[in-house]
Amino acid sequence: MYFLKLHELPGEARMVNAMSSISEKERALRDYLSKQKRVIVLYSGGVDSALLAVIARDELGECARVILLDSPLLSRRQFREARERASALGIPLHIIPFPILDDPGFRQNLKDRCYRCKKRSSWILREALGADTAAVVDGVNTSDLQEFRPGLRACEEEGILHPYVECGISKNDIREIARSLGLSFWNHPSSACLASRVVYGEELTDSTLLAIETGEELLHSFGLSQVRLRSHGDLARIEVLPPEFPIVLRFRKEIAEGLRRAGYRYSTLDIEGFRSGSMDEGSVGKEYVKKSQQNPYRLG
Repeated sequence: MYFLKLHELPGEARMVNAMSSISEKERALRDYLSKQKRVIVLYSGGVDSALLAVIARDELGECARVILLDSPLLSRRQFREARERASALGIPLHIIPFPILDDPGFRQNLKDRCYRCKKRSSWILREALGADTAAVVDGVNTSDLQEFRPGLRACEEEGILHPYVECGISKNDIREIARSLGLSFWNHPSSACLASRVVYGEELTDSTLLAIETGEELLHSFGLSQVRLRSHGDLARIEVLPPEFPIVLRFRKEIAEGLRRAGYRYSTLDIEGFRSGSMDEGSVGKEYVKKSQQNPYRLG
């Protein structure tokens, strides 16, 4: 974590140093984007892509296009929030349909699922953009490099750029930059596509994704802030923040009944609590290979 590097400094010096470093990283990001001349920002509405869209539009104006690929993997809650956030920020949003479930290989839900998705999305994007040669950028950051991300190999192959990685910016840095700019979404909970909830090898279908989305909407209705419903056949494994366990237990009968209606015979609370990428625990990541050790935009 970024702030832990400053633990030996007195309190005031820690804060000044931290703010200086965040400011430097923001400047490096702005310089990196401005040098691209024209970009396509892959946008999902989350903190990472939203901040990238804001800064790209600041630096490049209309030469920065913001695109949302709308697929069955994006919950309708996320879709609405993404559109509302772009509108609130004054960012024109281009929405392109992305029927990823048409790909039989993707539906098999093997460990290369994210690779196949990223490859197919790149093809869809190229078809939609035609002769547009703008650089395509996404919200991948240095924190993502510690996780299992087979899609990063597809990004390398398709020439998708990761400005945050190039500038040495982590997930925590992104939130701090967004907060320093007064952006209200700086502490918005992280999100991931619905496919990440399904155990590998279980076929991805519209009905499975709908069951997950329905279940998570049910859980949110009880006031839970961070929710993942992991689908293991007819068993729903619920991940929430440990301090919110009492909420799940208080409404356990209503939750169990609602999840049965959604299609889950059994439901269980994961006592380890919410954690990103729990379906990938035990997998080896770090798919991204740096192209150069002499990157002028990378700090520290």
